[in-house]
Amino acid sequence: MTPRNEHLSFSRLKRYAQCPWSYARHYVDKSPSVANDALRFGSLLHQALESTYRTSASATGEAATTNRFPDAELVAAFRQGWAASGLTDFGTFEEGLGILKDYARQHAELDPKSVLAVEQEFRLTIGRFTVLGYIDRVDRLGEDTVGVVDYKSNRTIFTREEVDHDLQLSIYAMAARVLWPWARHVRLGFYLLRHGIHMATERSDEQLAAAREYIEMLGEEIESATSFPARLNENCAYCDHRAGCPTYHRALLGKVELVCRSTDDLEAVAREREEVARTAKVLYARKDELERLLKARLEHVGRLELGGMVYTLGKTTQLSYPTAPTVAVLASALGRAEEDVAPLLLCVDKTKVDALVKEAARTMAPAEVRLLRARLEAVADKTVSPRFSAQRAAATGGAS
Repeated sequence: MTPRNEHLSFSRLKRYAQCPWSYARHYVDKSPSVANDALRFGSLLHQALESTYRTSASATGEAATTNRFPDAELVAAFRQGWAASGLTDFGTFEEGLGILKDYARQHAELDPKSVLAVEQEFRLTIGRFTVLGYIDRVDRLGEDTVGVVDYKSNRTIFTREEVDHDLQLSIYAMAARVLWPWARHVRLGFYLLRHGIHMATERSDEQLAAAREYIEMLGEEIESATSFPARLNENCAYCDHRAGCPTYHRALLGKVELVCRSTDDLEAVAREREEVARTAKVLYARKDELERLLKARLEHVGRLELGGMVYTLGKTTQLSYPTAPTVAVLASALGRAEEDVAPLLLCVDKTKVDALVKEAARTMAPAEVRLLRARLEAVADKTVSPRFSAQRAAATGGAS
């Protein structure tokens, strides 16, 4: 029988929802786990930011009135934490340093008095359960508004739907209402450190009521569970208990349990498609991990011959043509005017447009940014092509 939960947390709830087997190994059996490099890297960035903001928020005297982000202190905190992180790869160090320096540039001004809390602990009572957690940072945004910020170091960018319905942020919204009851408005957001993007959202009373119901339901389910089946998902490659998971190992062998017997049975086709998709994600994640290990070694030896294969790190050359001289050379060769050749060559890159919009947004009001995006979309050339989409169907009936 599963022991009663001493407390719940977002991490516990998320792990059980993703994979009951991993939950049982971690929280019931208390099996030793090994943090992977991605988790260590994320923790290192979190700790550097926590240390910097905590020092700034507790500053006194002249330091408390200096509205300058302490970028030197942030870099120093990162360097200090690196030695204890267990990370050794230079590329990872360089990446972390770049992420934090970019963060400091984007937050050039910091009013220490606006920081209400750093790594704020909270305890919520939901039904008969206690939910425990920590909020990365809370800012005062006005007389009746607080802003909750949670740092994320993942490479993928969340969709708007994911942010608007994220359980972790819903829990933080409940906690903020308890900790700062004077705040009539709670603004929530993920700050994606690798991308320099703040994805903001809010929660309605109805959303928080649904979150409470879900948490209580999942807590009851955990305590009444008699078995903990493994559930293949996109995070298997990063699970700290994957070494002992037979389902993960079957996925690495490319084994699929559900194979449709007839292509006319679309229900069976869909089920097999989903299992193949989950297996493929596990395999590609494992491939990326193995390649990172080989690349790290190749940086030192240059060439590896293993298992009948030869691995090297090659160099690729990319050409970038400056606009004016390129147009001049081609116009001369074609015997045409430069103003006629230029439109044939020039195409504005969407990534660069997005980067400039992001830069402009730092000094613009939200309404102005939306107008700018609308104007750019109006002049853009649009192409439409079919795109296959697969999303989990909304549950019918019961708690959501």
